[in-house]
Amino acid sequence: MIETVTQLKRLRALVRSWKKAGLKVALVPTMGNLHEGHFSLVRQARRHADKVVASVFVNPTQFGPNEDFDRYPRTPEADAAGLEAAGCDLAWMPGVDEMYPLGLAHTTTVSVNGNVAAVLEGERRPGHFDGVCTVVSRLFNQVTPDVALFGKKDYQQLAVIRQLVDELQFPVDIIGAEIVREPDGLARSSRNQYLNETERAVAPQLHRVLREMRAACAAGLPRQLVEQSATQALAQAGFVVDYAVVRQRDLAEPVDGQPGERVALLAARIGTTRLIDNIEF
Repeated sequence: MIETVTQLKRLRALVRSWKKAGLKVALVPTMGNLHEGHFSLVRQARRHADKVVASVFVNPTQFGPNEDFDRYPRTPEADAAGLEAAGCDLAWMPGVDEMYPLGLAHTTTVSVNGNVAAVLEGERRPGHFDGVCTVVSRLFNQVTPDVALFGKKDYQQLAVIRQLVDELQFPVDIIGAEIVREPDGLARSSRNQYLNETERAVAPQLHRVLREMRAACAAGLPRQLVEQSATQALAQAGFVVDYAVVRQRDLAEPVDGQPGERVALLAARIGTTRLIDNIEF
């Protein structure tokens, strides 16, 4: 039976008792409105730890002034039921006052510097990764997990968190979990529910374009040509494109002809909904 906890004192008491018994603890951070992608993280966490904590917290500090914090769906009862079915032991559901006890105006923030946080999402959503790093640092402090799992759909976020852990020397092993997709290739996301029927039919083009980018790179086409072609294909499908790029795994721009691992990343809007996706190769 899952326990839902809203007070830090109770959370720490439970985790302390588990660790006293020699049990390993995993953390799955979420913003709620959970779907199969989140539940797959919980199931994977069970393979790495004896106890699994999932946090459910819509973090205000990672939303910009024109983003969807107020309309972001909150479904705590359904989330708790889904987490229990997935094998989660504890749902950590703090309020804003519990997470930010001095108030948002007096928040101590955590930032990751360097290219990994400055480009792409960092460039288009100023302050977003500061909010992510701030809340993740607090979750690590609250839950004291041995391992934490993050989905690879938010590829840049995962890279930022890895740097955060390395730099601040958190004793947490970070595991990146593979993207969970619908049968037509669309990456699972809480924002998919914003799509109307027409937009939902178009959205799988994101994954198709990513596969085309991978194939074009494998064929030796210049990176800039690959990116331009992807941007044009998405625009023709009805998207407003923020970016469609090929990068090294550290998000630096690769040199054409230079061997190494790559990732194609894109962010685009269809209607009022902004979606992101990526593919590694």
